[in-house]
Amino acid sequence: MSTPEWLESWSDDEGAKRVRDLFARVFADDGGEPDGVWSAPGRVNLIGEHTDYNGGLALPTALPHRTYVALRHRDDDVVRLGSAQAPGRLWTARLADVAPGAVSGWGAYVAGVAWALGEAGHGVRGFDAVVDSCVPFGAGLSSSAALECAVAVALDETGGLGLAGDDAGRATLVEACVRAENEIAGAPTGGMDQAASLRCTAGHALLVDSRPGLSALESGTPVPFDLEAAGLTLLVVDTRAEHALVDGQYAERRATCERAAALLGVPTLRDVDPEQLAETLAALAPHDPDGVLRRRVQHVVTEIERTARFRDLVTAGRVAEVGPLMIASHTSLRDDYEVSARELDLVVDAALGAGALGARMTGGGFGGSAIALVRAGDVDAVVAAVQAAFDDAGLRAPGFLLAPPSAPAGRTA
Repeated sequence: MSTPEWLESWSDDEGAKRVRDLFARVFADDGGEPDGVWSAPGRVNLIGEHTDYNGGLALPTALPHRTYVALRHRDDDVVRLGSAQAPGRLWTARLADVAPGAVSGWGAYVAGVAWALGEAGHGVRGFDAVVDSCVPFGAGLSSSAALECAVAVALDETGGLGLAGDDAGRATLVEACVRAENEIAGAPTGGMDQAASLRCTAGHALLVDSRPGLSALESGTPVPFDLEAAGLTLLVVDTRAEHALVDGQYAERRATCERAAALLGVPTLRDVDPEQLAETLAALAPHDPDGVLRRRVQHVVTEIERTARFRDLVTAGRVAEVGPLMIASHTSLRDDYEVSARELDLVVDAALGAGALGARMTGGGFGGSAIALVRAGDVDAVVAAVQAAFDDAGLRAPGFLLAPPSAPAGRTA
């Protein structure tokens, strides 16, 4: 059996040195000194998948793995970007030219944040920036949100916007990052990822409530999530299966849910009474010959319920009892929402067989990562079981990381 690959997070000192050195190389011709270094975490969602754009609940935590940005403001509206993940290439644009459909590539996520802040009435100038990251790319762990949120707190400080200093201001930054991803980068995601990266706190999950009409501040509530006290560990497995949210599958799921809500005469599927689920599904039957609408609705309504129950258990200190909710979530995502993949199912089955208390896919699906709630003493056994299952199936070896609930976006150096 091959040796498991652990995907380690960087210390802030290491992350800051990486981007400072990169900044000096990329912008060597004009001084090479940034105004500072900022960083933001990826996120892992404990439960509540594909609920945010349905007005529902999700429960993410921030990863210790972060994206680091070294940034220097400019006096014009030019944006110049370098990345350790795209060496030798400089992405450039003028802020005046940034608009929906007007820019492409990874820089759209960055310039989109500046555009969205400008659209919200905040003065943002051009800037030079470089990025480096230990958030696994394409793993369903919100590497794009980590990039957006690191840029958001950098622009907030260099532009003197004063938003990142309290939770209300951070909620405003969340909105800007979501607009950047939806309207400039063209990924029709909800806002859970950005909320987690900007508003989670160490030792806590964040209950994200996406019900329309809530203020940005009301939409996020810290929830204690003390794994260490319970003798537990959250293990994340990057399956290395291809994961993309802009290939149409995510958008198709979202459109199907919006159609179902319209047929039912409700603003979002959050407004479906779970006690009337059977009657609701029956009402959809005449419009749903293949059953797809009903399966999607069943997942969303039951997933919102599972998320609320998960929140109640961890708030009561009963973290070890959430495993069955995780398992039921994965089954629903696999069978009703149809967003799992062979590799994700393999992780879940192997982890549970090796003693994990619960396991599920996490993120948008179609590849990406799975999580397992594991007793601290069982981590090695669960990792070995997952590794062996991938070896036996002839699949590319997965990556493993540990996910203690970590700190939000902010200045690093």
